[in-house]
Amino acid sequence: MGLTLQSSDFEIFGLEPRFATDRSALDARWKELQREAHPDRFAAADAAKQRQAMQWSVRINEAYQRLKDPVKRASYLCELNGAPVDAESNTAMPPAFLMQQMQWREDLEEAESAADLERMADEVAGAKRDMLEGLRVAADDQADFAALAQQVRALMFVERFARDVEQRLDQLGQ
Repeated sequence: MGLTLQSSDFEIFGLEPRFATDRSALDARWKELQREAHPDRFAAADAAKQRQAMQWSVRINEAYQRLKDPVKRASYLCELNGAPVDAESNTAMPPAFLMQQMQWREDLEEAESAADLERMADEVAGAKRDMLEGLRVAADDQADFAALAQQVRALMFVERFARDVEQRLDQLGQ
């Protein structure tokens, strides 16, 4: 099978389209692909070959950035399987999740010390780990891409909140 710039990220990297990935194998494959397609290798070639090498280099980097990030990889799997995340237009979340988010926001507003914020950061990191495992189960074990899309949207909320906690910690450090 010949690859094209329109091949999926998984095809370009020779991977099965799954959430679970071996990060070190992905990194090694990226280096190998970049070595093969690097524009410097085509410095003496004609303009068309140089342009093609540049396009491949950009496409390989784009695929690598998407595959190495768990949220982007899960979103991509949703897209490939007809269940786009649509985070901008679909913000519906289960009530229990929304209650947790409200509680975290209140706790963040009331946090007065670095210790309070570090405790929150640990709690959020634990929730994120659990949610990443949920992404793996929804994608790889259940192939439930509608559920995966909802879990991706929820994880995006959690990541945004984690950045807010980090920002507050940074402000206290100044």
